[in-house]
Amino acid sequence: MTTTTEHAELAGLLAPPDSNSAKWGQSLAKGAPGITLLHTVRAATGHGGWDTVHAWIAACLRRPVLSTPGTGLYFGAPALAYAMRTAARLGPRDYEAQISALDATIDRMTERRLAAAHERITRLDRPIFAEYDLLYGMTGLGTHLRSRGDGHLLRDILTYLVRLTEPLRDRPGWWTDIAPSGESSPHYPGGHGNLGLAHGITGPLALLALTWSDGIHVPGHHTAMHRITTWLDSWRQNTAIGPWWPEAVTPAESAAGRTRQKSPLRPSWCYGTPGIAHAQHLAALATGDHDRARTAEHALLTCLTDPRQREQLTDNSLCHGTAGVRLLTHRFAARTTDSTTAEQLRTAADLLPVPRATPTEPGLLEGAAGIALALHALATDQPVTGWDTCLLLT
Repeated sequence: MTTTTEHAELAGLLAPPDSNSAKWGQSLAKGAPGITLLHTVRAATGHGGWDTVHAWIAACLRRPVLSTPGTGLYFGAPALAYAMRTAARLGPRDYEAQISALDATIDRMTERRLAAAHERITRLDRPIFAEYDLLYGMTGLGTHLRSRGDGHLLRDILTYLVRLTEPLRDRPGWWTDIAPSGESSPHYPGGHGNLGLAHGITGPLALLALTWSDGIHVPGHHTAMHRITTWLDSWRQNTAIGPWWPEAVTPAESAAGRTRQKSPLRPSWCYGTPGIAHAQHLAALATGDHDRARTAEHALLTCLTDPRQREQLTDNSLCHGTAGVRLLTHRFAARTTDSTTAEQLRTAADLLPVPRATPTEPGLLEGAAGIALALHALATDQPVTGWDTCLLLT
């Protein structure tokens, strides 16, 4: 296997550029914070130096930190705080002053956005992805607060997620009026219900399950997980190739009680069977639902062993490529209580093509930094550094 050092050199990630835009410098998905995570993990495991980490953090802080609408775990103040806190937790520098200032900004932003979200629900309006999803919404902010050990605001976010699951105008509370692209579309009149981990309801489900297992509970917490999993059960397709779920549900499909999707689409972390099964597995283990755990395990295993689904994996990335599926599966297998099933999952994941980093895209979700992080985790996995909390994997 190619080393993570070679991957970093290939993508030109060892030294930050002399200048950068705020968009690049504060993007966990595509820019400097995600690359900082790579160098942090390499330094923490003896494969790199902490001076490199510090240089990348300095690059992140060159421009004023953003906390405007559109910011979230993957962009702006939360993205910087997540990367810096990971570096401080694993390395020799504490960055205390900078992190404290970022935390204060994030707290104010979270309180404003929670108030706006509750007002929106009271008005009976539909949400947009950026209100609740992992990348830019409350699930992502909750994931950041969980990583920083903040119980108070995290409980407020969980309380909001409980309310999000309550029916709204005869639809699930997370139903949105837009298309999966995040824009209005004539192909999605009346919007849709999204099942994906990155932008759909399985992101909130995963956070609800992880916090429940952490011992952080709010009123209605268990009921909210039950609402989500019951809805997912209603859209599970039980076929000869194994269980799978559609990526989205339209009003017409909801009325008919069946999906127009003829077969499972690309297996991935962000959408598709792996991410959906992962969230349900977390919920099953949190609540002691053994049947749901077995179903999730069966769904992931049959997905990985189905040639038609494997053939749809055409890139290397964390988000929707082999790096993400391989890493998710190994994390999934580590939680699987049946040793035979766990080994079958690992074997199936290892039969997928080994992802290769390329110099075209340096970032975390779709580029070389994420691929290198996944390869490092798969090759060593000790110590588990927790960098992939931002993916809802740990």
